[in-house]
Amino acid sequence: MKPSPAPGIDSASSVDSLYYRGDEGINNSDRSICHQKEDDDLDQGNGNQNAEENHPKDEDEIDRVHSFDFGARFVVRDEVLMTQPHSGLPKPEAPPGASEQGVPSPETLETPALVAIGKFFRDKSATITRRISSLKSEEEDGVKEFNLVGVKVTKSLKEDKKELNGRITFFSRSNCRDSGAMRSFFRKNNLNFFEINIDVYPEREKEFLERTNGASPPQMFFNEKLIGGLVALNSLRNSGTLESKIEEILSQKCPPEAPSPPAYAFDAVAMDSAVKDEMTAVMRVARKCVPIQDRVMTIKFVKNCFSGAELVEVLIHHLDCGRKKAVEIGKKLARKHFIHHVSGENDFEDGNHYYRFLEHEPFIPKCHNIRVVNDFEPNSASALSQRLFCLMSAILESYSLDDDRKHLDYVRISNSEEFRRYRALVEDLQRVDLMTLSEKDKLVFFLNLHNAMAIHAVTRIGPPGPMINHRIAFFSEFMYVLGGYSYSLSTITNGILRGNRRTPYFLVKPFSKGDKRLELALEKPNPLIHFGIWNAAKGSRSIRFFTTKGIDCELRTAARAYLQREDGVKVDLTNRIVYLPKIIKWYAADFGDDKEILKWIINFLNPSQAGLLTHLLSDGSSANIAYQGYDWSLDT
Repeated sequence: MKPSPAPGIDSASSVDSLYYRGDEGINNSDRSICHQKEDDDLDQGNGNQNAEENHPKDEDEIDRVHSFDFGARFVVRDEVLMTQPHSGLPKPEAPPGASEQGVPSPETLETPALVAIGKFFRDKSATITRRISSLKSEEEDGVKEFNLVGVKVTKSLKEDKKELNGRITFFSRSNCRDSGAMRSFFRKNNLNFFEINIDVYPEREKEFLERTNGASPPQMFFNEKLIGGLVALNSLRNSGTLESKIEEILSQKCPPEAPSPPAYAFDAVAMDSAVKDEMTAVMRVARKCVPIQDRVMTIKFVKNCFSGAELVEVLIHHLDCGRKKAVEIGKKLARKHFIHHVSGENDFEDGNHYYRFLEHEPFIPKCHNIRVVNDFEPNSASALSQRLFCLMSAILESYSLDDDRKHLDYVRISNSEEFRRYRALVEDLQRVDLMTLSEKDKLVFFLNLHNAMAIHAVTRIGPPGPMINHRIAFFSEFMYVLGGYSYSLSTITNGILRGNRRTPYFLVKPFSKGDKRLELALEKPNPLIHFGIWNAAKGSRSIRFFTTKGIDCELRTAARAYLQREDGVKVDLTNRIVYLPKIIKWYAADFGDDKEILKWIINFLNPSQAGLLTHLLSDGSSANIAYQGYDWSLDT
């Protein structure tokens, strides 16, 4: 239903255009509107043209002015009609749930500033698109680079891989110089190849020896044909016959008798050597029959535990043995880390002492090397340490983004068969006996494990990053179960490698007096360990894995490489300031006082920096020490 016209307005006419006249001639008691009668041509459908021609352009052209008692006022500003109803008229009700505040029109939001900003970005986007598109028509090889204001675009024309019907395969070993040279040659020449590292795939070693008549790696195959090692490759290159030989042999389809590429599979050698632990059958009975309950021990509430007497009764009943024999079996279970006392007070005793199965320990949810408890007899710690070194060296060689191994491709690492085998290996560490390792073996094992754990942590929870909460999660909450106990990256660094010294900015030591892990702490920590520890940051030392035979020389090499970097040691002779890496400040207790640190560092500097530092220390005046910043961003 249409509302009736207001008094004083002809219903046959309409308001075509009303203009605000300001305060001239209009007072508060006599409000007026400007009304123009509609042209007859508009009713006849002549369109907007006649309406615009009859639109009043000046105040003199206004037909008449009417005043109304109800005080309504029609105002037109820039072609927008704004009306306010009479206060006496009923106000329309808002729809349910609608906001009382009106929604601004798009015209209101489009301020000149926003329009200008939008135009700027549209123009910038169009310019960048035109400049990038122009590169597509260029046929020159190489890298194209150009600069816009605030934008730098680089176009790299990637060479296509050489399409071959056949297959290049070569057998290699970890940490082998000749294998690395052959790998680099294939990559630089953009040749597709398959590498079979017999340290990663020990099940292929027998096949390798049969195909090569006992030769040593690396050995290269074109399809099924044995070409030879690095010497043979260099001979073909020097004679200029390599490309023709590649085209001759590899233009043919690869026959079935050629070496097959490495595939996702179980480690056959590890599976064959796996032996069920003699206590496996006992544990199966114990897990099934021993009552697991939450209990109160003095003033502490203990979850998921059982008493020694309950286990003894179960063993007597199911194994048909005496009580003394059952206690001996319980002690054996504790030594093999199937069970632990809830507070580590004893190995195993009959009576009202509380114990837990390994899988019920409260730290297990944070440990990333345990899905289920491994009931197989663990291999020796030294054999696992050697296998760890081979796997991680192969990962560095295959998935580093540069020759100096400063940057890693974490995505490819996490999806690789080598890393899958590493994860299977560390599950074997759950109950390993680490006490059989010598002092030097412990140093190598924990250094290598720390660096491998850091790679695993990046792939699972992300890098440490600049935020303190991220670093806490990375270094303290990412754990492994080793020999029945939990170890984080921080525990390995400060508890084991530093001989149970306090973590920087912490007040307590990692291991308390009765902690079983304290038995593994190194007796004489070597400050060089800080140049072998890697923590997945750009400011960290380059990642390395070490051998027992060469650990001392390898650590000195790592220290020399780190201290000679741009963010290593710098000597400002003019201002008498020596700039040191931040890790020396964090672990100053391991290096000694300032003067001792500076004298010690001279042995690892290049001749130029060593000469400047020697002169600074020998002229009798004091030298100041400042510390460089540390870059926590991911080294990728």
